[in-house]
Amino acid sequence: MSLSVALNSAQSSISTTASQTALLSRNIASASEAGYGRKAGIVSTLGGTVRVAEVRRATDEALYTKMLGATSAAAASGVQLDALKSLAQTVGDPEDGRSLSGALGNLGKAMQTLAETPSDTILARNLLLQAKDLASTLNTAQAATQGVRQQADRDIAASVDRVNEILVKFEAVNRQIVFGTVSGTDVTDQLDTRDRLLAQISEEMGVSVIHRANNDMAIYTDSGVTLFEKTPRALSFAPTFGLSAGGAGAPVMLDGVPITGAGATMPIKSGRIFGNAVVRDETAVIYQRQLDEAARGLIAAFSEPGGPGLFTAPGYPAAYPGGTGLAGAVTVNAMADPEAGGDLALLRDGGFAGPSYNPPPRDASFSDRLHQLVGALQAPQSFSPAAGINPTASLSRYVAASASWLEAARKHASDINEYKTTFLDRTNEALSNKTGVNLDEELALMLELERSYGASARVISVVDAMLKTLLDAARP
Repeated sequence: MSLSVALNSAQSSISTTASQTALLSRNIASASEAGYGRKAGIVSTLGGTVRVAEVRRATDEALYTKMLGATSAAAASGVQLDALKSLAQTVGDPEDGRSLSGALGNLGKAMQTLAETPSDTILARNLLLQAKDLASTLNTAQAATQGVRQQADRDIAASVDRVNEILVKFEAVNRQIVFGTVSGTDVTDQLDTRDRLLAQISEEMGVSVIHRANNDMAIYTDSGVTLFEKTPRALSFAPTFGLSAGGAGAPVMLDGVPITGAGATMPIKSGRIFGNAVVRDETAVIYQRQLDEAARGLIAAFSEPGGPGLFTAPGYPAAYPGGTGLAGAVTVNAMADPEAGGDLALLRDGGFAGPSYNPPPRDASFSDRLHQLVGALQAPQSFSPAAGINPTASLSRYVAASASWLEAARKHASDINEYKTTFLDRTNEALSNKTGVNLDEELALMLELERSYGASARVISVVDAMLKTLLDAARP
């Protein structure tokens, strides 16, 4: 080997070591950065010299794909669990008078107590108060359920806006990657950025990707609808302000194709948008039906021939087709409320539907009707099967079954969310171990680079000394 070849080899080695050291510094500086893939220089040898031919980043396509799916699934289950927790607050403790079961139980006790002393106006006022509490509890539960649905609708709108914003950034980064790949520049940092943006999209909706030439990427929903191909596709949603009780909200549209709702031919299957759509149009709607059926059963239990009795609702029954929205409107009949000009005696004697039901005179000790009402609360009724619980039960059992249904749904959602979240954590951990930065390995590589640098420096020193000796010998 000539001195010039040895010198060139040592110089190229030092230059390569400098490039690798720069990459090592990037790795160490970004070790704690989420989504950062370890960078490594690929060294090639040519004509006795070495150089960093290209920079590559650590990747694992299979693990990354699993991570995207796990992210979407965990986001959807988390949304549904949060919604069910909010709905569960309407149930409360059955022993608590503020719960629906508790309020219904208090009403039954108040009627039983008044039946024992039907002439006691204080007990009659207590019965009226318990009736108002029960109606208010139904109203509050319906309002809370409607609030959960309305919040889900707003969250869908926010998710759609977020996806559109991310897609704009994704388009810009994707173009940089394609251009950089064609021109041969280092695009590994841009690839990291693109992967992070894709992970953010997967939180909002399930996605799949296809890699194309020059590191180009196309994105599809998990149902196969194109979301991004060279440019973003139009994702839109019209929030439903004043969402009606039991009514479905607007679908999310992608390039004019619905991807949520009953009319979607290719509906998405995961992500926050999916989770909120299920809460808004399915879970909360079923619970609303249960509340409406409970309100209808309450009115039926106290009804008289010809019309409603102690409990009614404005425009009932024509204003509530199928009972929809009834729980939010049920109220105590003003005819029994002295504050509204009514008569407490109607609680004992009946007659809300007209005098034909209450022929005078009634004795102050008349208690037959109160006993009948107590029995009516325990008598089997027919409820709508669409509410998802036993369609034949007493009112008290139906209310208890509704609470059980909600608790079972919350428990199931909690178990699913725990599994999905754990799976996501494990997938992220495996991906980080495979593609992330290990500081111990980087420090070990640093020592190797130091030794390589020292060896190259010694070669240069030796060549320098030999050239000096050669020049000294050549001098006269």
